[in-house]
Amino acid sequence: MPTATDNTVTTVTGPAVPVRGNDIDTDQIVPARFLKEVTFDNMGEYAFYDVRRDDDGSLNDHPFNRYPNATILVVNENFGCGSSREHAPQALMRWGIDGLIGESLAEIFAGNCQALGLPTATADHETVEWIMAQVTADPALELTIDVEAETVTVGDEPVDVTISDAQREALLQGVWDTTALMKSYMDEVEQTADRLPYLNEFANC
Repeated sequence: MPTATDNTVTTVTGPAVPVRGNDIDTDQIVPARFLKEVTFDNMGEYAFYDVRRDDDGSLNDHPFNRYPNATILVVNENFGCGSSREHAPQALMRWGIDGLIGESLAEIFAGNCQALGLPTATADHETVEWIMAQVTADPALELTIDVEAETVTVGDEPVDVTISDAQREALLQGVWDTTALMKSYMDEVEQTADRLPYLNEFANC
């Protein structure tokens, strides 16, 4: 679970799930047919929905079926590519994922993760493969993503990772939730709205 004060996200600790493969796109993460739902409430049920099932609908050996208690997702290159759908990180978060570690993550996908308070840490291929191997050998092994230190601790061994400066600052300062931030300044928002002519029928023009 994330360690937080107010809205700050400093560390994320928990067991991990390795999902191997490059260029895993958002349609694999959450199939397009589920996007018609008007809320995100059920998105967790749809995480990797198709690739977790065989043709007859039965669950297969996909990592999300084998590591049901994981809270940290470990991936390879260009994870979250494809169409920009915020449903993808919503599905992961509602399934139980609190943070991600990968070789690289698609820029818009990483931004959508940030908007949910999910850290996205990156490391080189060798480091990610080593983390995946450790998790595969011991599925109960806990990882800790330290946002401030830019490290991932695997068991007792820390390794360096990278978190973008913008994301790191937003998480540590607790300003990643832009909707909550705007609501906290509602008086100023309303004052600005009063000055906008298209919101007051051009009364002040």
